[in-house]
Amino acid sequence: MRNVVVVGGGIVGLAVAWELTRRGLDVTVLEKEPRWAAHQTGHNSNVVHAGLYYKPGSFKARMSVAGNRSIVDFARQYGVPVEVCGKLVVATDEKEIPALNTLAERAEANGVPAKKISPEEAREYEPEVACVAALRVESTGIIDFPGVCQALVRLLDEAGVDLRLNSPALAIRAGSDGGVEVATGNDVVVADALVNCAGLHSDRVARLAGLTPSAKIVPFRGEYYELKPDRRHLVKGLIYPVPDPTLPFLGVHLTRMLDGSVHAGPNAVLALRREGYRWGDFSAKDVAEVAAFPGVWRLARKYAFPTGLDEVRRSFSKKRFAASLARLVPAVTEDDIVRHGSGVRAQAMRRDGSLVDDFLIETARDQVHVLNAPSPAATSALEIARHIADQVSA
Repeated sequence: MRNVVVVGGGIVGLAVAWELTRRGLDVTVLEKEPRWAAHQTGHNSNVVHAGLYYKPGSFKARMSVAGNRSIVDFARQYGVPVEVCGKLVVATDEKEIPALNTLAERAEANGVPAKKISPEEAREYEPEVACVAALRVESTGIIDFPGVCQALVRLLDEAGVDLRLNSPALAIRAGSDGGVEVATGNDVVVADALVNCAGLHSDRVARLAGLTPSAKIVPFRGEYYELKPDRRHLVKGLIYPVPDPTLPFLGVHLTRMLDGSVHAGPNAVLALRREGYRWGDFSAKDVAEVAAFPGVWRLARKYAFPTGLDEVRRSFSKKRFAASLARLVPAVTEDDIVRHGSGVRAQAMRRDGSLVDDFLIETARDQVHVLNAPSPAATSALEIARHIADQVSA
C-alpha cells in the first residue's frame, strides 16, 4: 500500500487526507499547531461561495461551483451546521453597474444561479440595503468550516489515519529510490509521496522539499467587526459590494452567521508576520523576507496610493470602517460595531508583483505542493482534494 504524508491540518490538508484514505492509501497528517484548523480555516468568514467571481474555466471557477454542492452535502451528511441562504451583491453607484453586469455574465458562464434585480427587489431581501441595482445569488451559504474539519478528523481517526499535532515539518529529503523523508523534530516520517497543504508556510515547505516555487506567500490580514446585538436586525443575510476587478479581495461586506451574529469585514492590510492577527504581531524574519522580495515593491508602486493607504487608515479607524459598511446599509453607524477578530490570507505573489489569481498547484517527483489556496479554497476543499488525489494516484 502506498503511503502519503500530508503537511498541513487545515481544511484542504484534512480533505486531501480523507480523499486519499478513501482511495485505499495509507496516510499520515502532520500539523505544527496543537489543534486542527488553527489558521486560515479557523479565521475565515464561514461563507460557502457560489463561484460567481472567478474566470470561467479556471480552477477556482470549476472547483468552487462543484465545491458549493459537495461541501454542503458533506455538512448535511455528517451533521455540520450549514444554511444555503443566498446573498446580494449590490451596486451603490451607477459607475458600478458595468462591473455588476460583468459579474452576472460570469455567473452565467460558470453555471451559478444568479439574477440581476432592482433596488425594490433587493429591499425585499434586505430592507435596509442601499443600491441602484443588485445581483441575487441563490447558492451562497454559511457553514461551520472548523466543524467540517472536526468531522473530517473523526472520519480519519475512525479510518486509522496517523494524525499528528505538534508536528512541524522541519526538514524534507527525497529518497534515493523515490519517496520522501520528513523530519518533524520527534521522528522521521518515511512516505512514498508528499502533499504540501501548509497554507501560510506552503512556499517554505516547498523549498524544504527542494522545489523552487514560482510564487511567494505574502500574508494579508483581514480584520472584522460585528454588529452589536441590538443592531443585528439591520442585516437579514449576506450583503457584498461590487468588488474591484483588479484586486483579489471582495471588499468589506456584511454576513449573518449561523448563530445570528452579523460580521462585518474584512479589510486587507499587509501582515507583519505570517500568522500576524494583530498589528503587534511582528516577525523580523517574515518582514525581512517580504522586504527582500521584489514583487512586494512592484505591487506597492501600483496599489499603495490610494488603495493600500485607505486600507491601513480603515484598520486604525472605526469611523472609516463603519463608513464602508454604511455604503451598503446606511443605518449602520460607528456606534453599532465592535471589533471581532481577524484572519490572515496566504496570498501567493510572483516576482513581477502580480497576485496569483487562481489556485496554484505545482509538482515534483513524488510531491504535490498547494502553493495558492486562499478563498474559495474552504468551499472547494473536497474538489481540490480530488484533483490532488488524482495526481498522487497517477
